[in-house]
Amino acid sequence: MKKTKLQQMAARRLPPLNALKAFEAAARHLSFVKAARELHVTPAAISHQVKGLEDFLGVALFRRGHRGLELTDAARASLPKLSEGFDRIAEAVERLRAEADAATLTVSSAPSFATKWLAPRLHRFAAAHPEVDVRINASTRLVDASRSGPGDAGEANSTLDDADVAIRFGTGVYPGYRVEKLMSVAVSPVCSPALLTGRNPLRTPEDLRHHILIHDNLATEDGRPLWEAWLELAGVQGVDLSRGMRFNHSALALEAAADGLGVALGITALAAADIAAGRLARPFDLALPLGAAYYLVCAERACERPDVAAFRDWILAEAKATSAQ
Repeated sequence: MKKTKLQQMAARRLPPLNALKAFEAAARHLSFVKAARELHVTPAAISHQVKGLEDFLGVALFRRGHRGLELTDAARASLPKLSEGFDRIAEAVERLRAEADAATLTVSSAPSFATKWLAPRLHRFAAAHPEVDVRINASTRLVDASRSGPGDAGEANSTLDDADVAIRFGTGVYPGYRVEKLMSVAVSPVCSPALLTGRNPLRTPEDLRHHILIHDNLATEDGRPLWEAWLELAGVQGVDLSRGMRFNHSALALEAAADGLGVALGITALAAADIAAGRLARPFDLALPLGAAYYLVCAERACERPDVAAFRDWILAEAKATSAQ
């Protein structure tokens, strides 16, 4: 009986996969050290795997040249196909993972944005798309390499944190991803409505001298504290910026302001719901633009999925409504 092509391939004696991975990485980098870093092993392990592959195949794959490692003719000829093979394996695994997670849409977002803006609106997405289960990953690793996040301290990271889509704060430069702007960001003083009356009512920016300022770790593009930049914009001097409460999340600063502990510089989009509910008030209309924005980010392959496309259309519409308000 004639064997099928799959049976013929299975009958072949293939080298160990780890040895092929070690060779492919070392050949791409022309360095055992860089290959080891990519595969999270030691250079000695890469050398051992490559030597085992050479013994298995009976052919040399590398030679030492004046400028370091060089590929032999046999290695150079096989590398493109081998790299293509690993790319196809990775693509197949991603498709399997996507099928397994098809019913769940994972969204990565900074904690303050997730708490103050995204979560209060999710009921509308759930009502429109009951077939999609949404998982929110509130992550502090949600900033681009050029900025710190809006009140969320964390390590700069340009990946999606294993999410299907991410909402990021920054300049919008995320190479290799599809990026769409959600909304620009500005900050304005917010406080408990109780501070608008009483012993030292907040009527003009100069009245801030009599109140505690609440700080978070968000800064201007040139690194200045936000209160310093806003007071300069308002033309106010003589306010002590060294005092006051400090928080590493914008949501915490807004909660402290709502509790009457002082005046915070709130991101207008994040404070809007509390202002509408009467928990916060804006004593002054002057807002300081930050030169940054919130962006929707997703991998190109994921953007065409029906659940991702539905979430994209929904959140862009919500962001447009917020900007209009």
